[in-house]
Amino acid sequence: MTMIYNDDERKPQIWLSGAHFINDIYTGFLNPIMPFIAEQVKITMPVATVILSFSHIFSSLLQPYFGFFADKMKKRAMIFWGLLSTAVFISFAPGMKNLYLLIIFIALGSLGSSLYHPQSLGLIPKFTTSNISKTMGIFMAMGTLGFSTGPLFSSLIAQYFGLAKISFLSLIGIVWAFLMFKMVPKFSDNPEEFKIKINLKQAFIDILTNHKLNILNIIAILKSLITTSCSILLPFLWKAQGYSKFQIGLAMFCYLFLGGMASLLSPKVEQKIGTKNVFYLSMISTLPMMLLFMLTYKTIPILSFVIFALMGFVTFFATPITMSMAQKVLPQYKSIIGGFINGFSWGIVAVAMSFIGYIAQATSIVPVLVVVSVIPAACSVLVKYLFEDDKLTD
Repeated sequence: MTMIYNDDERKPQIWLSGAHFINDIYTGFLNPIMPFIAEQVKITMPVATVILSFSHIFSSLLQPYFGFFADKMKKRAMIFWGLLSTAVFISFAPGMKNLYLLIIFIALGSLGSSLYHPQSLGLIPKFTTSNISKTMGIFMAMGTLGFSTGPLFSSLIAQYFGLAKISFLSLIGIVWAFLMFKMVPKFSDNPEEFKIKINLKQAFIDILTNHKLNILNIIAILKSLITTSCSILLPFLWKAQGYSKFQIGLAMFCYLFLGGMASLLSPKVEQKIGTKNVFYLSMISTLPMMLLFMLTYKTIPILSFVIFALMGFVTFFATPITMSMAQKVLPQYKSIIGGFINGFSWGIVAVAMSFIGYIAQATSIVPVLVVVSVIPAACSVLVKYLFEDDKLTD
C-alpha cells in the first residue's frame, strides 16, 4: 500500500508516535489507582484483577482482527476513532461509582486502544524507507513512555483532586486525535494500489503456522506476563503497606519509563552485542531481580523500588526487536502481526491474570511474582531457534 506524501516521511512518524504516547498514557491510568477504585465501588482485589484483565482482553486480544481490516482498508479511521475512544472513556472511568458503568467505560476505552495500535503499527513501516528497527524502536518507546506517564498523571490527579477529576485529561487525546487526522497523509486513491487481497483465514493460518512467528509470539507473551503481573498486583501490595496513590503511581512511572528508555536504546545495543544476546538479557535477568525485590521490599523499601524500576528496563529491552523481526517474516501482514505481537500477547496474559489474581489473594503477591518470573527465564532456550535461518539476522 503506497501513501501520497505531502511532506517528508518524518512528519507522519512524529504524529503517529505522538499519538502512541498519548494513547498509552490513558492505558496506564488504571493500574496504580485500581486499589482505590476498588474501594470506591466496594470490590475485592481478585474482582478488580478480573476487571483489569477484562480491560487488557478488550485492548489486546482483538488487535489481530482489527489489524486484518487495517491492512485492507484505505482510510485512517482506526487511528482517529481509536485514540478518541481511549481518551474519553478511560479518562471518565475512574469517576464511576457504579460497578457496571465502570466496566462499560473501561471496555469501550480499551476497545479504542485496540483499534489504534494495529493500524498505526502497520503505517510506521510504510512511512519508513530506511532503518526500520530504529523507527520502530522510537515508536514502541513512545508507547512505553506514555504507558509510564499514565500512572504518574492519574495518581497525581487522584491524590490531590479526586478520582473524578481525571476526566479532564481526556482533552489531551481529543485535541491530538483531530490534529493527527489532519497531519497524517491520506492513503492513495489509486485503485491499482489495492489489488492485493488479504484473506483473514489464510492470514491467520500463515501467521500461526510460522515457526519463527510462534517463537516471537511466545516471547511477547512472556514479557507481557511479567509487566502485567507487576502492574496489576504490586499496587495492591503497596496500598496494603500504606503507600499513597502518588507514591504507587511514581513507582509504576519509574518502571515503565525505564522500559521506554530500553526500547530506545535497544537497537544501538543490538548492534554491539547482537540480537540473540538482547533476547537472552531481557528474558533471564528478570528472575534474579525479582528475587532481590522479594528480599528487600519490607526491609529496604527504597532499594526494592530501584530494583523494580530496573526490572522495567530489562523487561522492555527486546520489545522493538521482537516487533521489527516479526514484521520482516511476513511483511504482507504488517498490521495483523503488529496486532499479534503488541496485542494478542497481552490479551492471552489478561486471561491468565484472572486466575493469578485469585492465587495471589489466597497465598501472597510477591512469591507469585517470583514464580511468574521463572517462566521467561526457563523459556529463553527458545531464542536459539530464532536464528536457524540467517535471513532474520540481516
